[in-house]
Amino acid sequence: MTIVSHNEGDLAAAVTDESLPGTRSAAATVGKASAKVLYLAMKRTMDLLGASLGLLVLFPTFFLLAVLIKLEDVRGPVFFHQTRVGKDGKEFRMYKFRSMITDAEKQLDHLLGQNEIKGSMFKMKQDPRITRIGRFIRKTSLDELPQLLNVLRGDMSLVGPRPPLPREVETYTDYDKQRLAVTPGCTGLWQVSGRNGLTFDQMVELDLSYIKRRSIWLDCWIVLRTFAVLFGSKNAY
Repeated sequence: MTIVSHNEGDLAAAVTDESLPGTRSAAATVGKASAKVLYLAMKRTMDLLGASLGLLVLFPTFFLLAVLIKLEDVRGPVFFHQTRVGKDGKEFRMYKFRSMITDAEKQLDHLLGQNEIKGSMFKMKQDPRITRIGRFIRKTSLDELPQLLNVLRGDMSLVGPRPPLPREVETYTDYDKQRLAVTPGCTGLWQVSGRNGLTFDQMVELDLSYIKRRSIWLDCWIVLRTFAVLFGSKNAY
């Protein structure tokens, strides 16, 4: 009888051979996991640096907008906060410059029938609740600037799907809820691809496309694209 022997090096080579079933797929899985961790770390770093720099540079703008809002409505607050739904369905308080009259939320029920977007969102081009300065800051998206504070807190990212309202999520299908799998953002593919000119279903598809393709390069492109459309968008209201 002949006994075939192998030394330890041969055995190690045999065990680690990528041709073995499952080895290559396992290595690919580990590689994807490492790339995801690196991406999330880089994304959070970009969020912290971008939000900090933005708050510093835009402080004069914050002050000017606060004065203008107060001049139109002395008794009303400068900032508006609203409960939104973030990653994995976790609720958080999102901040904006106030662009509507103080009792806007109470009047919403009377306007739902005039919604101009099909699906789980409410948008109305000639919303009577919007103030004069509010119309300008919504058109230019300046009302969104306080969300840089949400980015610093980790509730939001610079780039990601827009955070929905709890009442909107209540009408979501399981398919729609996939957009809650990542941290919501101040801007995203929806904002740079048509914004309010798109349907809710189109927004969901854009968000899911972003989630599948997301990378630092895509995030940077969306941020740059956001600046490009900021003052030229006809679909912001």
